[in-house]
Amino acid sequence: MRAVVKNRIGVFHPQGFLDGTTAPSMLTMEDIKATESLKIEILLVSLKKVIFFNKNGLNIFIDLLYSIQKKSGIIVGICDYDDKKYAAIQKFYNPELNFSLFKTHKIASLFSSSMQDKDKSKKSILVWQEEPSQRSALAIELFDRGHNPIVCQTQKEFDEKKSQADLYEAIVYQTFLGLLGSKIATRVTGNAIIYTVGGFLDAEISESFDLNYHQNSLNVGFTLFIFDAYKVISMNIHAVNFFAKLASAGAEYGANLCIVGMTFEKTPENFKHELEDAGLMFFDNMDDILKDKKLLKELGGSGGSAAGNKRALNKVLVNELPRFISATVNTMEMMTNAKAEKQDASVGELKIDGIKDKIASSIGFYGNIDGMVILVFPLNIAKKSCELLLGEETDEIEEILDTLAEFVNIIAGRVKALLAEQNISVDITLPRTYEKVEDLLATVEKRKGVQVNLNFEGEGFTFFLTR
Repeated sequence: MRAVVKNRIGVFHPQGFLDGTTAPSMLTMEDIKATESLKIEILLVSLKKVIFFNKNGLNIFIDLLYSIQKKSGIIVGICDYDDKKYAAIQKFYNPELNFSLFKTHKIASLFSSSMQDKDKSKKSILVWQEEPSQRSALAIELFDRGHNPIVCQTQKEFDEKKSQADLYEAIVYQTFLGLLGSKIATRVTGNAIIYTVGGFLDAEISESFDLNYHQNSLNVGFTLFIFDAYKVISMNIHAVNFFAKLASAGAEYGANLCIVGMTFEKTPENFKHELEDAGLMFFDNMDDILKDKKLLKELGGSGGSAAGNKRALNKVLVNELPRFISATVNTMEMMTNAKAEKQDASVGELKIDGIKDKIASSIGFYGNIDGMVILVFPLNIAKKSCELLLGEETDEIEEILDTLAEFVNIIAGRVKALLAEQNISVDITLPRTYEKVEDLLATVEKRKGVQVNLNFEGEGFTFFLTR
């Protein structure tokens, strides 16, 4: 079975049943070698003619795609599926979905550079994805290829606009861009990282919980961690010890740990008292924290303690600086439609001239190399950068900060992809935002890094890479 190629997109078209026994017979080494020699940007498996598939059958193709992607760096994934098939793929692979999904071949072609120079009717492309970072990624990639994405912020908005399909060149939904970032099952709201746990909590929680991710989130400056425990049935002493140790380890960063929605019908009440003595706080409802702006600010603090991490830069990290700068500058130029002018670069502590009307964001990475990227934006540049993702102008600072976090997440995802081309594997944390730059400076006090000052439309923009 050879891949059919059109507009630099190669597509395998398996038929019938895909399971662990029938799928292997559909592929030969000649097929694989022929595909590797093709000059394509995207390689997909179409499910249009597939009657039934299970995870074992799909894995045959996914493994093939990964092997080719690793050698060539092209986009790989699946296309041409209906609602039922999409739901099955999500069930099989979440939260570790790293390949791309395109609802149709036409949708995939929007992400190919071969379509970039073709005459467009200038109709807009309607975009919807439940996951905010994916929404942003889709919009940025489409914009980068010369399209005009209209990003819906809610399902209701999407349903309303979708009913006027003739207004759009295409409608992008049930589409996912793989390899854009960490798929750790966390979310961030108001600079609080929220972990979801459920069932019976025992010693296994220490094995399933990503301590490296948590540590790097502390390093970035997150100080509020909430465990969504609505679906927790009970816990034993091993889970209690886990939470107590986590609280103790975060104390040097000034971190707060909260457990929300947990009942103690089947859990000894004294466990709760032990955890409260260890510094954890319990809340009945998530809104008790998230909708209490004063409490949220108090618990979130102004950022982690600089005393928690004073590691020096190393040669390995500095050698990759051009990739970090490239991903940042290219994305910024695309979003602002302005060229970046490099002013100067230096090694030392972060120094910002004139912190008024500036906001910032930081994001951590860890794996083969580890560290943190800090970006300091003039407010006007931040607003302009976020305008595409919001679909409109806004002066609401919370809206700007939330959108800025997604924007920075995309930059980090691009860095991750560039590093992967050099066989350097990293995961990324969620972005931390700062309404006040002085809070950021307190977080990274006495940390040395590489600072690059840039100029966008006459306004200063700061990039800082540190550990």
